[in-house]
Amino acid sequence: MASEIEKKKKTAAEEVEQKSKGLNAFLWVLVVLLVAIAAVGNIYFTDQFATPVRVIGVILLLVVALALAALTNQGKTARTFFGESRIELRRIVWPTRPETMQTTFIVMGVTVLTSLILWGFDSIIVSLLKFLTDLRF
Repeated sequence: MASEIEKKKKTAAEEVEQKSKGLNAFLWVLVVLLVAIAAVGNIYFTDQFATPVRVIGVILLLVVALALAALTNQGKTARTFFGESRIELRRIVWPTRPETMQTTFIVMGVTVLTSLILWGFDSIIVSLLKFLTDLRF
């Protein structure tokens, strides 16, 4: 099983074409710069532009930053991961409505039973402590 996972990792790593470290670092600097410009610009231009204009500007800058981040090595790895996650989500066999209702009622019943048992223990301990504190020596 472990060897299959290692094979998948190697194939996934081979599928992702790696960019040079310099280009990758440059793209990340651009991403951080665009996010900073969006944040600072939103505050700086508060008096000059209306809120909807600033919101659209921030959204556009963040979309461009996200697109640049997706072009990096880590971005490609993340896109591959999310693609594989969607495939795994399609394989899930969800419980039917009757199974869900049955499980819900079992959980509710066990919760009520446990709370009654704990309430009983609490009552016994309180009664015992009250008895002990009322004793006169």
